[in-house]
Amino acid sequence: MTEWEIEREAASSVIYSTEGVHPRERLSYWREVATRGYVEHDVELMDGHSFNGTIEIASLPGLVLATYDADAATVRRSAKYAARADCDDVLLGLHLEGEVAISQDGRDSLISNRNFYLLDPLREFEVALKGRNKNLVIKIPRVQLEARLGQLGDLTACAIAKGHPVSTLAMGFVEMLPQQSKNLDSIASLNVAEQALDLIALALSTHQRIEGASLSSPRAVALLRLKATVERLLIEPGLKPERIATEAGISVRYANNLLAEEGSSIERYVNERRLQRCRRALEDTRQVHRSIGDIAFKWGFSDLSHFSRRFKTRFGMSPSDYRREAARLTGRTTLPPP
Repeated sequence: MTEWEIEREAASSVIYSTEGVHPRERLSYWREVATRGYVEHDVELMDGHSFNGTIEIASLPGLVLATYDADAATVRRSAKYAARADCDDVLLGLHLEGEVAISQDGRDSLISNRNFYLLDPLREFEVALKGRNKNLVIKIPRVQLEARLGQLGDLTACAIAKGHPVSTLAMGFVEMLPQQSKNLDSIASLNVAEQALDLIALALSTHQRIEGASLSSPRAVALLRLKATVERLLIEPGLKPERIATEAGISVRYANNLLAEEGSSIERYVNERRLQRCRRALEDTRQVHRSIGDIAFKWGFSDLSHFSRRFKTRFGMSPSDYRREAARLTGRTTLPPP
């Protein structure tokens, strides 16, 4: 188990503070410890005053919960840092105190009240803390949110469904997690983490609906659970719609009806999610030692030729060509196995 995985499994919280650190060394110290609960980034002071801050890092299964209380500063995630990201998480922020300006993907938001916001560490972003600020930032595995919501690109750097009752409920629940996570046993922790993800996804989907989607709240919850069920069962070869619907607690007909809102069906959605997981594995420099067949079989495909045809239809090139092109773009020189 890596140091990162150990941190994710830890039940107790860890507190870091600039108190006792020489003023000249505080920013470098802050950047070092902040990265443990955040992502690699640069920090600049917004004025000439000295900097003070504390970070408390807690966890639930699969989630890192980092509460930041800090003076005014600008946090920048550069394209250089994004390109060498070594984990595929997204960052959900809960703004608690102060005023913060966030920028990513050509969008800018100024948040001065309690609100959620989302940042994608795979692309550059900027967070400007205007005066003393307090934020809770949750590192969430990308696959967990995408299983519930689909692609997340339209949600970055937005104030999420400001003032909506669902968001208010989700924020209250999420704010309690850092303190309550210390008191939960392993089974309760798993359940609470799943409930937190469902509520967060529901708040984000509420924002999407306000922007133009049309699912009712009960249907939205059912769709979230259906997508999460698919993600959990993806690795099973021969996965059938009946099993997915049963696990999600709905009928096959209702499941297909929900996915029809997105122009999909159970079988098409399963195929798309498997192809996307394989695509990411082929791009991942940490998985260069794995063969294409191993990756395809891992994600539920039972026939390599069938997988290759579907992959080429979806992405416009064969899996081997796609992997070579990904290696070229990242400057990797070691040839992957076929």
